[in-house]
Amino acid sequence: MPAFAAAPAPVPATLPAPAPARRPLECDGCGEVLRLPALARRTEACCPRCDAVLRGPSGSLDAPLALGIAGLVLYAITMASPFLSLNLLGRLRTSGVETGAAAFIEQGFVPLSALVVLTLVLAPLARLLLLVGVLLGLRLRHPPRGLFHAFRWHERLGSWAMVEVFLFGALVSYTRLRDLAEVEVGPAAYGVAALALTLVAVRAVLEPQLVWDALERHGATAAGRYGWPEAEAGRAPPISCDCCRLLAAAPAGSPCPRCAARLHPRKPNSVARTWALLLAALVLYVPANIYPVMVIVTFGRGGPHTILGGVAEFLYSGFWPLALIVFLASVMVPVLKLAGLVVMLVGIHRRSAARLRDRTRLYRAVEAIGRWSMIDVFVVSVLIAVVRFGNLASIDAAVGATCFAGVVVLTILAASAFDPRLMWDAAGRPGSTAPGEQA
Repeated sequence: MPAFAAAPAPVPATLPAPAPARRPLECDGCGEVLRLPALARRTEACCPRCDAVLRGPSGSLDAPLALGIAGLVLYAITMASPFLSLNLLGRLRTSGVETGAAAFIEQGFVPLSALVVLTLVLAPLARLLLLVGVLLGLRLRHPPRGLFHAFRWHERLGSWAMVEVFLFGALVSYTRLRDLAEVEVGPAAYGVAALALTLVAVRAVLEPQLVWDALERHGATAAGRYGWPEAEAGRAPPISCDCCRLLAAAPAGSPCPRCAARLHPRKPNSVARTWALLLAALVLYVPANIYPVMVIVTFGRGGPHTILGGVAEFLYSGFWPLALIVFLASVMVPVLKLAGLVVMLVGIHRRSAARLRDRTRLYRAVEAIGRWSMIDVFVVSVLIAVVRFGNLASIDAAVGATCFAGVVVLTILAASAFDPRLMWDAAGRPGSTAPGEQA
């Protein structure tokens, strides 16, 4: 990857004249301001200072559109079909993908129900609809001017669509259920697998900057809706938009001229908000591991089960791969997120310049793995939805599941609130903006 030259000049408040591929860009990992060279197809650009991906491989928008439409079809089939059927001594119970959310409400765990609906039902559907709507709109002769709003929401919801995480949770649940009764896998289970693969494929082939460029070419952005006096814009330093990554010379707090998101040089109150969310997650982490996440009773025998108790049960039964998955997702991932955020925050307070690149990589890892801790919450939702046979067998959610879900949500929000560029700023290495500097 060749070295990139720093941006020689601020970008105007309205959409600038340079072609999008040559426009200055600020790395959201370290704050370095770069001008990308023309990229060959299937080539990605990485920051030479922190290795963050600045722009993914370019390609056609046809593949994301086709996959998005396929995802909507699979979503409809999945939500309309039975997921699992459990036959216990001649008594049959069938559940759907969303049945666990209703079971949470019946047992008094409304926050858990809302979280399952958001991550499994609403967020995946909204992202597919928004993506397909934007890509179809771009094919019109005169695309709607408000398409930028739709794609901005598509990007914002990325952390909360967790179909692939639910798939692993369903696999763990199926293994537990096989020891209890006869289990029949319904069409929705295959639909979830196909939908998860489709959504992963969408992420792989969709380059968001390609969509923003297309919106700009078709005039479907916020350009012209917001403006500032030329003198004011000229005095303002360039600010990178957290959503569309446009580098715009505009006053802090102003709307981005491309996507209308608020512009801030760094995420507002990043350190304070991250500490607050992190401490709240640490408080909940202890009861999440001490208290049971569910109560399992079969034929009058059984009792509460903690997260570590579930791992031990899988090991005792010989299912060590599943024990490893649950242990990594439910024990190691939260610990890594909490410890990693503490390390990064302490580094900022100490103005440490040690291992900046490694700490930036750690942030990207923390941000990427945060969703996978939801496996245990999804396991509980699947089990309580189908194992409801009264005195014969029942599985109920327990307070530990609420505490653990709180840890997951708070750590996702904490990673989102943290701004890794502050680590470089604190170490005295802000992004370069002077003409002629080399990255």
